[in-house]
Amino acid sequence: MGGFFGTIAVKDCVNDLFYGTDYNSHLGTKRAGLVTFDKEKGFTRSIHSLERDYFRSRFEGELEGFKGNAGLGIISDTDPQPILINSHLGRYAVVTVAKVNNLREIADELMEKRMHLSEMSQNSINQTELIALLINMGDTFVDGINLVYKKVKGSCSILILTEDGIIAARDALGRTPIVLGKKDGAYAATSETTALPNLDYEPLRDVGPGEIVRLRADGIEVMQKPFSRCQICSFLWVYYGFPASDYEGVNTEYVRETAGKVMGEEDETEADCVCGIPDSGVGTALGYAEGHKIPYKRAVLKYTPTWPRSFTPSKQSRRQLVAKMKLIPNHSILKDQRVVFCDDSIVRGTQLRDNVKTFFDYGAKEVHARISCPPLVYGCPFIGFTASKSDLELITRQIIQDFEGDPNKNLDKYATTDSPEYKRMVEEIGRRLGLSSVKFNKIETLIDAIGLPKERVCTHCFDGTSYDFEP
Repeated sequence: MGGFFGTIAVKDCVNDLFYGTDYNSHLGTKRAGLVTFDKEKGFTRSIHSLERDYFRSRFEGELEGFKGNAGLGIISDTDPQPILINSHLGRYAVVTVAKVNNLREIADELMEKRMHLSEMSQNSINQTELIALLINMGDTFVDGINLVYKKVKGSCSILILTEDGIIAARDALGRTPIVLGKKDGAYAATSETTALPNLDYEPLRDVGPGEIVRLRADGIEVMQKPFSRCQICSFLWVYYGFPASDYEGVNTEYVRETAGKVMGEEDETEADCVCGIPDSGVGTALGYAEGHKIPYKRAVLKYTPTWPRSFTPSKQSRRQLVAKMKLIPNHSILKDQRVVFCDDSIVRGTQLRDNVKTFFDYGAKEVHARISCPPLVYGCPFIGFTASKSDLELITRQIIQDFEGDPNKNLDKYATTDSPEYKRMVEEIGRRLGLSSVKFNKIETLIDAIGLPKERVCTHCFDGTSYDFEP
């Protein structure tokens, strides 16, 4: 997915920029970048790979070289960023949290207009550069950003560092968040409210869908009012969001615990304890423990000092090895116990299948899985929250293929809570993963826990619903 942090202050901003960006590190794994602007020195930029290291260790030694009272930082799951631009709009730097599904189509259209576009390895296009070219086609930044909203199929939120402040533009349908923060003499814009409190920023408000604002050290200017329609990604609360972060004023951990409690109350399965698969399954498990009235125990722990995130390596086989190595079961708690494990989601199911076998090998009598979200029946065309290249990599689609002879047949029935097709699919998931039982959170329960009207929350990956942007 990716996350960013931008700040502008009356004094030097480098420390805030460095640590604020780091608080977005859980949102991306490929690359990171920093850029600052100083009236005398101009723009200073650095970009590093994160595939074999962490943000702080890559950038800490370079901080003395940055200078300025305004800057942007990016944790990217896609392309090298920030991009530096010199155009009729002036000099600026830009970072994006985006998924551009029609990248090549837009590139071909721009090249027909004799615009130049560099390519990275394997003929891939830097989508942030592409977005910058679209912005440059506008007479103003607002015109250019609206062209991005019109052209991009997918999602795109943007921070632009100019010589006159920072421009923040949230995705036209608000699929990815931007929140504003303030402290004495400084403002910030970031993907995560988690980035604000330890740097003494007070959260002000979310930038609305399609809204464009300019941050200066002495205030915020609304350049374009928000659009009426919102489709914020529900998976932020399920998985991506840090537990302390709020989106649209709704806390991530609150949603996980609330939905988990309802699951626990409704579940009739007899069990001795519940455990969350760390980290994103913990909140659901705590709620489940309260609702089901069984103790929460740490039957499996994550070893964090040296093991990176499970999908950091580029090869799936190595991701699986890392995922296995970082989770350590506790034999003393598992032995002879009926254990419920709460996890955020099931994509392919490979990692969970391996975990289930290990839990039984460590002496568990029964292993039940309770999943924080509904089954993922549809791939996400809006946000890159899995490494899947095809819907057929989803365990649900593989099962539907086996049942129906067509992975796209009767999807609405399989996505409908408690339909005969849904029940058959869920039972087969449990069988293939070697589970004593598996149950998924209902979409109705998840939406109730989030507390926003369903039409303002994107649930496409669960039920196939989606809304197009209408300029």
